[in-house]
Amino acid sequence: MISIFDLAALLLTLSALFGWFNHRFLRMPHTIGLLVMGLLASLALVGLDVAFPAQHLYQDLTKVLGQVDFTDVVMNGMLAFLLFAGAMSLDLRALRDRAWAVATLALVGTLISTAIVGGAFWFVADALGQPIPLAWALVFGALISPTDPVAVLATLKNVRVPEALEVEMQGEALFNDGIGIVLFTVLVAFAAGSGGEATSAGGVARLLLQEAGGGLVLGLVTGYVAYRAMRAIDDFPVEVLITLALVAGTYALAQKLHFSGPLAVVAAGLLVGDRAPRDAMSEETQGYVSSLWTLIDEVLNSVLFLLIGLEVLVLRFEAGGLVLAACAVPIVLVARLAAVSTPLLAFRWGGNLSARNVPFLTWAGVRGGISVALALSVPESDAKPAILAATYAVVLFTIVVQGSTLGMVARRTLKDLPERDAA
Repeated sequence: MISIFDLAALLLTLSALFGWFNHRFLRMPHTIGLLVMGLLASLALVGLDVAFPAQHLYQDLTKVLGQVDFTDVVMNGMLAFLLFAGAMSLDLRALRDRAWAVATLALVGTLISTAIVGGAFWFVADALGQPIPLAWALVFGALISPTDPVAVLATLKNVRVPEALEVEMQGEALFNDGIGIVLFTVLVAFAAGSGGEATSAGGVARLLLQEAGGGLVLGLVTGYVAYRAMRAIDDFPVEVLITLALVAGTYALAQKLHFSGPLAVVAAGLLVGDRAPRDAMSEETQGYVSSLWTLIDEVLNSVLFLLIGLEVLVLRFEAGGLVLAACAVPIVLVARLAAVSTPLLAFRWGGNLSARNVPFLTWAGVRGGISVALALSVPESDAKPAILAATYAVVLFTIVVQGSTLGMVARRTLKDLPERDAA
């Protein structure tokens, strides 16, 4: 049994080593390079274990990684800080201008995608002779449909898109995970046969109001308190500490109150990021706060994407489920296309969505660590191995293939697009 410090040291050392190697030789986007190198290292260890079974390299590293609770690390650790860093950098005024488009994509798009992915996954599994109950197929739809805010924000750092479209994508990614987690919670309860009142229409509405509404209100309250506290002083060490305490305290309190922690820290980050630089922070404090959260974002992103690549050592896939996992990739892409296109057709009178952006928005639907974490948290059942394999296949494809080619897609589909028509 190794200590938490030893685990942190191992992950940081591997992140630094792989990051240096990628920057020096591979030249891939940083986070994608770390994921690919982590995955290749995992596959190499598996191959070495087959070739030299007496060395036990694969087993030893698997034992070490087995001590990392991926779901807990992501959902109750990294996610709060990564979401706050992303929300701090988002232009709230621009987000207000795109509020209708963001809300439509985050809510309607997630619901449409969940239904399409769930139904298609259930149908294909049955056709392949690997039947999965429809309820569990819908659970997969709920956990894979929301675009991952961490992965999307990391990908957008390497792609130039019109500002309005970038705000739309960032806003959708920051808010739709809250919708997806509520859907996931309800559908898991239903599939496991323990839903009760929670799976009724009234129960779902109450859960959505409590989780999403409560999280947003809590984040606005704690964010405003932090903003007033920072405005009352001019001392950068204390103000930096306030932002750290705001994230940890808000997320922890949201969990205790059964509110959405992700939405709470997003709301707090948007408020502080908008108000504090104007009249609560000096230029010196702004520099330190910005540097701190940029550093936190980069370091945690590096470790998270490395963990996704290494997680293949711990996950247990069944050979028969690999074909179904491969089929999940086009299913999710088609569902993303429908999720982006349907709101455009239904609400075209709103004037906030452009048909010319549909190909780009479809390809930009990147999934990441949150989907893997939710899949790992699925209760043990006959359907879990298939859900895990399909989730991992989709996450790898969206990050590695879609993420690395998104710039090319942007240049081809958004070429000469006027900025006023950009979203």
